[in-house]
Amino acid sequence: MSDTAPARLSPPARRVVLADVRDAPVEVTECAAAVADAAAGAVVTFGGVVRNHDGGRSVTRIEYVGHPTAGEVVAEVAADVARRFPVDAVAVVHRVGLLEVGDVALAAAVSAAHRAEAFAATAELVEEVKRRLPVWKRQVFPDGTHEWTGSA
Repeated sequence: MSDTAPARLSPPARRVVLADVRDAPVEVTECAAAVADAAAGAVVTFGGVVRNHDGGRSVTRIEYVGHPTAGEVVAEVAADVARRFPVDAVAVVHRVGLLEVGDVALAAAVSAAHRAEAFAATAELVEEVKRRLPVWKRQVFPDGTHEWTGSA
């Protein structure tokens, strides 16, 4: 879709309203509230939740460890998505530290005039964070063993 679709009264704002890496709990609702915009007819959210399995093994908890530049990288990713997609606002937060099954590790929200734009931008935001963010994951198994995997 073009940035000047006839249904819009003004061009997309392309704002990054929240881009953070933190060791405190993350909520998808925080991201959704942050992207609220009167021009947005769609808000798409994503919550990456710690699950109890990976690769056919049970997982009891995970730990994310971030590089000191992780906050800068997540901000760059959010800005890239806002620049490339006709969206009004972007919010994304990745958690570091020890997380339990059910905790949110990655929360994101994108608002746009139309759902197709919001869905596409949210999918790209999540994929780019997972690809570029310098965060490593340690999975802990029920028997007490653990393994490190590449970036989140």
